[in-house]
Amino acid sequence: MKEVNTLSISDQTMRILLKSQKDEETGALVYEYLSKKEKDPENKKILHKMALDEASHAKTWKSYTKKDVKADKLKFCFVKIISIILGYTFTLKMIQKDEGFAQKEYELLKQEIPEAISIQEDEQKHEAGLISMLDEERLQYVGAMVLGLNDALVELTGAIAGLSFALANTKVVALSGIVTGISATLSMAASNYLAEKADGNPHAFKSSIFTGVAYLITVALMVLPYLLLPQNAYVEAFLIMIGVVILIILVFNYYISIAKDQPFFKNFAKMALISISVAGISYLIGILAKNLLGIDVM
Repeated sequence: MKEVNTLSISDQTMRILLKSQKDEETGALVYEYLSKKEKDPENKKILHKMALDEASHAKTWKSYTKKDVKADKLKFCFVKIISIILGYTFTLKMIQKDEGFAQKEYELLKQEIPEAISIQEDEQKHEAGLISMLDEERLQYVGAMVLGLNDALVELTGAIAGLSFALANTKVVALSGIVTGISATLSMAASNYLAEKADGNPHAFKSSIFTGVAYLITVALMVLPYLLLPQNAYVEAFLIMIGVVILIILVFNYYISIAKDQPFFKNFAKMALISISVAGISYLIGILAKNLLGIDVM
């Protein structure tokens, strides 16, 4: 590698290199932590190799900065928590996206250290290849989670929207939502199990558990505003529920976009549009049913 005189590097470029060096040091700590937690021997080996690579990358940047840089312990703790909640595949891809140079940084480096660009690109390609070799169990059940989440959002959003304006009582709506939600959870989990079993999936039971859990969590979050607000605040509860639905869709699609390399905005817009459309139609049905049947719950 060509030796670079640190005196010829501008302050701004030096800050970019020091940040990259710190990111690599932090990455080395994260990957080593994940490798020690991992039970699968192949995954453990890949994660350990990635930790060594990150340490090597940090040395590369040190050859330019001529400085010792410590890992970001706060970021390390944050990433540890994220890996526990969302899994290591999501965590690794999130780190990889964060480590890339921004467009302005590229332009600066091209002028002062052209070879640093090719080094960074080669490292990222290598890291992406290693990440693609990992086999995380929870990602095998993303389809099951999508099934539970989609069904709960569409079915419950419609049901709760209709009940909100037909019954005009948050406690009665909450009770109806809980009963409907639990029944639908069991039904959906059972249907998923039978379908997966018929397809010869040896992990049919586990798949049905992922479907059921995704459904149940979604139901709980959607019903919560109705449990917390006064019984006459059904409009406010409904609006909060719509906000919760959009937030669930946003978070889930962000996770999928990172972990499975799927388009974020397209999937988010599609799910949000379907759920809100169903809520709107159900709202109109609820109003119509209340007026036609003369039902008034006090």
